[in-house]
Amino acid sequence: MSGDNSKKPEGMATKGFPVGPEIKDSAQDQPHSTDLPYQPGNDDVLSFRPYKGAEKLKDKVCIVTGGDSGIGRSIAAMFARESAKSVTIVYLEKEQEDAEQTKELIEAEGVEALLIAQDLSTGEEAARSVVQKVVDRFGRVDVLVNNASMQHKLSSIEDTDAEYLESTFKTNVFAMFYLAKHVLPHMARGSTIVNSTSVTAYYGSASLLEYSSTKGAIVAFTRSLSLQLAPKGIRVNAVAPGPIITPLNPATREQDNLDGWYNKIPALGRLGQPSEMGPAYVYLASHDSSYMSGQVLHPNGGTIVNG
Repeated sequence: MSGDNSKKPEGMATKGFPVGPEIKDSAQDQPHSTDLPYQPGNDDVLSFRPYKGAEKLKDKVCIVTGGDSGIGRSIAAMFARESAKSVTIVYLEKEQEDAEQTKELIEAEGVEALLIAQDLSTGEEAARSVVQKVVDRFGRVDVLVNNASMQHKLSSIEDTDAEYLESTFKTNVFAMFYLAKHVLPHMARGSTIVNSTSVTAYYGSASLLEYSSTKGAIVAFTRSLSLQLAPKGIRVNAVAPGPIITPLNPATREQDNLDGWYNKIPALGRLGQPSEMGPAYVYLASHDSSYMSGQVLHPNGGTIVNG
């Protein structure tokens, strides 16, 4: 794996992250200093602030589900920058192009990348297969990030569709159970599990009833699993992002709904970027958070929860 910047894909910054015009670095330091950004439908136009690694995940074998784009891509790239031994990303087959781009970001840091196209909503065997492929290649798992997620707009509970409801819970919740079950035998003391929940778990969402319900379940799952695994020395935590510019949002919102979403801007006066979520996952995956388990971090732009 080469760290030669000359081999990075076209359109990628030399720091190893995509570049784009949406939010300038200065806006990340100065709240309310930028207009609301256009909502991109892919990662090609997302801007990333340079991130300097400090070997916080040196030699760690990491799995990131939903790692092909958005927050998952940020996590995978930052894990690589923190000198992980390997980063495996799990994604839907239709996201192969995005996954290949994320792989290039990982390998640009001199870290081995493993791509696994797998629909985790299909059941336990899918999770078992993912874990087995990683163990066959690297011998163990040190960090599992359960980030894969799906959502459907639901204007009224009367419109609930059984297929959508079940697929959302299978992807967002059931897969976490199965992955944790099968990864556990290959984790040693000091290993970590980090789950992606959402600010909607705390204040709800009228239009994302199924999604927000799964995110609430993930909070309870995180707390309960942390208690169960504490005697084994394995920590379990979660991150609850606020409104973030990712491909997931325009995919499930019509323009009028997006405009309404923009109006729910948090205290800092803008939407967040995937690159601003990655450091929270690095913290929870690393020894820096060695005295934290069963907790949820809230990078949400200033929305007060748990108060």
